[in-house]
Amino acid sequence: MVDIETVSIVVAAATVAAGIIYSSMQLREQTRTRQTDLFMKVYSIWGSGRFSKAVRKLLAIEVKDYDDFVKKHGPVVSLEPEPSEIWLDIDLIGWFFNEIGFLVNEKLISKKSVHKFLGYWVMIAWEKEKPLIYG
Repeated sequence: MVDIETVSIVVAAATVAAGIIYSSMQLREQTRTRQTDLFMKVYSIWGSGRFSKAVRKLLAIEVKDYDDFVKKHGPVVSLEPEPSEIWLDIDLIGWFFNEIGFLVNEKLISKKSVHKFLGYWVMIAWEKEKPLIYG
């Protein structure tokens, strides 16, 4: 026969186990929510007016190689007050993807999210900027 002490011990143990499982599930969901929030804050940069203009300019230019690009648009570092506008656009886009890469590397956002939202654009930007980066 089971006495009242045994039943209360079993009930207490089950309650503790249920609390641990619930807390673990809540922590996992909270982490996922924070990652999603962080990604969406970063992703909102993509839709901003300044960034959209920079992406459109990047898509419109022809980049044969670094030397040809410098002949058309000037060097990235110049003695003039500022480099050409296109260099500023390329910097803006590059820093954005650098930030995304850092967050993925630190596992603060998932590769899956980046691939779903930005995968195509990462490849397009890389193909346009590759000759400049290698140059």
